[in-house]
Amino acid sequence: MIATETRRDVRQQLLTDIIRNRRSVYADDYTNEPIPETIIREVLTNATWAPTYRMTQPWSFIVLQGSQRRPFGEYLAAYYRERLSEEVFPKERYERAKVYPERAACMIVLIMCRHTKIEIKEWEEMAAVCCAVQNMALTCEAYDIGAYWDSCDACVEYASRFGLAPNEKCLGFFYMGYYDRATYCNPKRRTPIEKKVTWLY
Repeated sequence: MIATETRRDVRQQLLTDIIRNRRSVYADDYTNEPIPETIIREVLTNATWAPTYRMTQPWSFIVLQGSQRRPFGEYLAAYYRERLSEEVFPKERYERAKVYPERAACMIVLIMCRHTKIEIKEWEEMAAVCCAVQNMALTCEAYDIGAYWDSCDACVEYASRFGLAPNEKCLGFFYMGYYDRATYCNPKRRTPIEKKVTWLY
């Protein structure tokens, strides 16, 4: 009985630590170390264990790495150059945008797939994908991998070149990359639950 309680305490503490230490770590802070495919597969497998109403599993993923990163960087730079003034988007930002995706070990295109035969509200399908992405983020934290979800319009528009079906919608890119945890500092605070929770008895 004591061994069971100890194991439970360890699991609870591990889960709490992973949840509370997770941060959005941006590509500027990534190192050039590649992420093994086995770990990327584990991240994606854990994504598929998210809750999903009526088991529609409304997600699919496209993994971009290696030579697939540069074209997106060029698209990103051109996208903002076309839409923003040079004052807002100067040459320095343009050059940074071009190489930014190459800082990531990989980017995962997040796609919501609406079920074509089971009628479910779109927000419920989107909520399932959000849960899947949170599973990805927590798995990355467990592997000491930095990650964040970029839902910018440029990501969404770029994904259209992958031939999405009418029932599919890109919800952004999930960036992943190793980073130096020893020097990285991004403290965050959360509002105490006393200000967010109403207890009714």
